[in-house]
Amino acid sequence: MNFLAHIYLSFNHKNVSIGNFMADGIRGKQYKKYPREIQIGILLHREIDTFTDAHPIVRQSTKRLHENYSHYSGVIVDILYDHFLAKNWAHYSNEPLNDYAQRFYSLLQDNFDILPERTQHLLPFMISGNWLLSYAEIEGIQSVLDGMNRRTKYKSKMNEATHELLKYYDEFEEEFTLFFEELRVFAAEKLQILSNTII
Repeated sequence: MNFLAHIYLSFNHKNVSIGNFMADGIRGKQYKKYPREIQIGILLHREIDTFTDAHPIVRQSTKRLHENYSHYSGVIVDILYDHFLAKNWAHYSNEPLNDYAQRFYSLLQDNFDILPERTQHLLPFMISGNWLLSYAEIEGIQSVLDGMNRRTKYKSKMNEATHELLKYYDEFEEEFTLFFEELRVFAAEKLQILSNTII
């Protein structure tokens, strides 16, 4: 899953959401140097990724993209699923998405020093572009895919994946909706387990 889903699946635990958000920048056992709740967030992020990558519904989505995008298909599906979470946000939260996003940006700014260098670098761009809110629009997803394509030195052609998004929009949305219900239950259970085991 992409940024918005990981933050949401921290279930409004502030430090857990920081860890869940920044986890891609933490390798191996480096997580142990962080405070307890941030450790929980990092480990929760890893559990979510493992569950997502192996799930048959997600694989159904990635299969639709595999011919054109090969091993980048999973990355693209993560981004597309964040679009459907943002677009249907009112179904998942009573707080407007822009308010939720601004509150999270403030939380990151208040805890800037604890963030990995990679996360510190992207934060100003994330805030100025209001990425979390932008995911709700096709234009926002296009911008994310453009950026991902640049990061692969234009080899992935991920910027073209909005064609498939529009062509198979209903199928992707249905798959996201079914999968995310299962993921919410899984993440809540894993959060409880991690909270009881991380000392």
